[in-house]
Amino acid sequence: MKRFFIPIALLIMIALAGGTYITHTTGLTEVGVRTRKMALWGSKGVEDHIYAPGGTYFFLPFINDWDVFDTKLQNLEMTLSKTRGDRRTRDDLVFKTIDGNDISLDVIIAYRIDPEKAPYILQYVARDDDTLRGTIVRTVARSKPRDIFGELKTEAFYVAEAREAQSGKAREALQEILGPMGIIVEKVLTNDYRFNPEYQKAIEDKKVADQQVEKNKSAQHAATEEYRRKLEEAKGEVNKMVADADGEYLKAKIEADVYLEQQRLLAQAIQAEGIAEANGIREMNNALAGDGGEVIVKLRIAEAIQGKRIILLPVSEGGMNLKTTDINGLIETLGVRSLSGENE
Repeated sequence: MKRFFIPIALLIMIALAGGTYITHTTGLTEVGVRTRKMALWGSKGVEDHIYAPGGTYFFLPFINDWDVFDTKLQNLEMTLSKTRGDRRTRDDLVFKTIDGNDISLDVIIAYRIDPEKAPYILQYVARDDDTLRGTIVRTVARSKPRDIFGELKTEAFYVAEAREAQSGKAREALQEILGPMGIIVEKVLTNDYRFNPEYQKAIEDKKVADQQVEKNKSAQHAATEEYRRKLEEAKGEVNKMVADADGEYLKAKIEADVYLEQQRLLAQAIQAEGIAEANGIREMNNALAGDGGEVIVKLRIAEAIQGKRIILLPVSEGGMNLKTTDINGLIETLGVRSLSGENE
């Protein structure tokens, strides 16, 4: 111990005497963590303190270690493509759906570290960003999402809402595991997915058939709507005809009512005129039935025969007797008198 301690003590004394310090810096998105390898005062080990981004710090050499963690958002991409993602080999998630079909899925895990837990990460989780990413986040991210996405049926992968719902569940599950380690999982995103080629063709054929069914349903619906439209038009025409008939009926009824009222009034007038005339006749009869009636009758008879030619005919046995009457002589006499009247 003496052999080890004496050289270190000498180095410390030389550094203190000469004022030699080592400069440490943090980037704009980095936080620093200091580890005390030896302590003349205080405790040694990982310091429970973070050094803010964009700073410069000075520590004595040999007795201090310096580590930084990047706090910006990180994307861990696991994909089939060999030209992008974390690995230049096939790296997508391969699993079975709940109905037993093989599927491979490209997944992106967006995460960042909690700056306040950087000392804890250094002491208990990972020494640096690469170890944290490759050993911790990657291991968990390739395990738990398989189980969660495997809960879907094969055809559900065609539905974006179903994939998004499982992505949310996967994020919550990863956060529950990685959160205590100082890692914040922001999002779990799915990209492309692939089935067994034969099964995928069967699914695509089914999709085509389903689309044809939907097309037929749409055509049937369109035909139904067209029938309903024509039915409504027919109803409209019938209603119009009924309305026209009702209008004609009301018009005829009004005209008939008007004519009936006119005839009723005319009948009342005729009745009133008849009553007046009857009353007049009754009064005349009453007048004729009196003392002056015979005189009035005689006057009317005189007025009627005034200017008339009167011929006296022989009357016997209560009337004119054609047997004893000389008709020829009568005609001759009337003719002579007529001629003499014309000469005069």
